[in-house]
Amino acid sequence: MPQQTPAPIVHCRLDELLTARGMTLTELSRRVDMSIVNLSVLKNDRAKAIRFSTLVAICEVLECNVGDLLTVRE
Repeated sequence: MPQQTPAPIVHCRLDELLTARGMTLTELSRRVDMSIVNLSVLKNDRAKAIRFSTLVAICEVLECNVGDLLTVRE
């Protein structure tokens, strides 16, 4: 039986971007008006979906592009 290769996953670089900007998850939560729990789900690659408006808000606060925040991993 052939071995299956794992499916690519979308990886969120939120933790890296926060560290680079000296910002906490709490601060980001306040600035984008999103719960820390939901941001944590995103940060830990457990999110199944994200609203475009949320993506835009996070990218505006972090001064980044969507491609800086989300990448695809094999």
